[in-house]
Amino acid sequence: MNNLKEYELDKKYLMGGWYIPEYICDKMIEFYNLNKHKHATGMAYNDTNLHNIDITVKQSTDLHLHPQADLYPLNLYHEALQKCLLNYQEKYDEVKTLPRFNITETYNLQHYEKGGGFKTWHYEGGNSEDKQIKKRQLVFMTYLNDVEDGGTEFKYQNLTTPAKKGLTLIWPVWWTHTHRGQISHTKEKYIVTGWYSKVENENS
Repeated sequence: MNNLKEYELDKKYLMGGWYIPEYICDKMIEFYNLNKHKHATGMAYNDTNLHNIDITVKQSTDLHLHPQADLYPLNLYHEALQKCLLNYQEKYDEVKTLPRFNITETYNLQHYEKGGGFKTWHYEGGNSEDKQIKKRQLVFMTYLNDVEDGGTEFKYQNLTTPAKKGLTLIWPVWWTHTHRGQISHTKEKYIVTGWYSKVENENS
């Protein structure tokens, strides 16, 4: 285990949480604001497995990040996230037996204005025709700022995790971890979120 402070979660939840340094969160928000020309309206999959813009489902502005981009401060975030993953693997030994995985698809730096968020129950993997989604194994998410009423509700764990600056969560992609955002009408919210997916060849 490394020196990241742990957010205590009962082992039965199959979730892990650790706090990355707050200055990295500040730098990620700064990076987001410096790249406004690359912002995109947030999308979610609909019933036909197609990307769709629907603010009754998801209301966000996203910056898509390439997993191999060796840019500052993304490199700092990757290093901190890797520490969280190692802690997760120590907490749940079986994760080490999964097929080799890595961050292989673009992940998102998201901004939710007041009243925005991922408003409906959803999970990150499952029965999708999208080949990339089928490869997903684990989800990661980091809250980049404090939002007292803007955490994340996990349906079957009967759990709401707090939006505390630096808190990084990892959990399985399956329906067992159906979740939705708490919608804050008092404060904007920034997060980073993405997926660890199966790697099918050595060049991925």
